[in-house]
Amino acid sequence: MSGVEESDDMMFCASCGIAGVDDIKLKKCTACYLVRYCSVKCQKDHRPQHKKECKKRAAELRDEILFKQPESSHWGDCPICCLPLSLDNDKSTLMSCCCKLICDG
Repeated sequence: MSGVEESDDMMFCASCGIAGVDDIKLKKCTACYLVRYCSVKCQKDHRPQHKKECKKRAAELRDEILFKQPESSHWGDCPICCLPLSLDNDKSTLMSCCCKLICDG
């Protein structure tokens, strides 16, 4: 794959090289979002050259989504173990001595 194809802001068709202007709307590859095409024909013609890099990038995107760490809950973090508190109230205990919520495990 060429370095040009990996550009995120590429504004020309990866197959025929036509520039994206007002009357020509380029569509991104829906699997990897790395390249743009002016037509379905160009996308099909370019597929053999793009397939390997596309599958690699699509797997990276899938892994990013799959392994993304969740944001902290609105309850904050457990003061003992520093892990985010569960939104499920059955998995935490309110300590009456200090009025702090701690996780149950």
